[in-house]
Amino acid sequence: MSDLSRTNSSAEYLKMTADYNGYWKMISSENFEEYLKALDVNVAIRKIATLLKPDKDITQDGDHFIIKTLSTFRNYNMDFVVGQEFEEDLSGVDDRKCMTTITWDGDKLVCVQKGEIEGRGWTHWIEGDELHLELRAAGIVSKQVFKKS
Repeated sequence: MSDLSRTNSSAEYLKMTADYNGYWKMISSENFEEYLKALDVNVAIRKIATLLKPDKDITQDGDHFIIKTLSTFRNYNMDFVVGQEFEEDLSGVDDRKCMTTITWDGDKLVCVQKGEIEGRGWTHWIEGDELHLELRAAGIVSKQVFKKS
């Protein structure tokens, strides 16, 4: 077996074993206000959003995901199939629409959001009982960590 096919097999195996199902509670957030500034979210909403500790309720069936971000201020639902581009309505976030594609990179979910904001997207991955989220927009990176409950 060549190194390339061994690598591809490993990536397929990791993808198949990545299980995002569950309820996740936020335990840390870094640089979130700067990320919201990069999205041009108004100051009042930014101040409220940075005080929140949203939960994530994730349902995964193979490559079909429903990710619910839940907080006392606002909820946001994302329903997608990995590898299929779709129009995402971000009215619950920054009142924009964008074309979104989420793909696997090993066991990580990588999102690219094409629209008004350059370099917008996110990456989710699991380490132990923690769900990591890296948010990107206009060169700004915010990191959040959630613990499975």
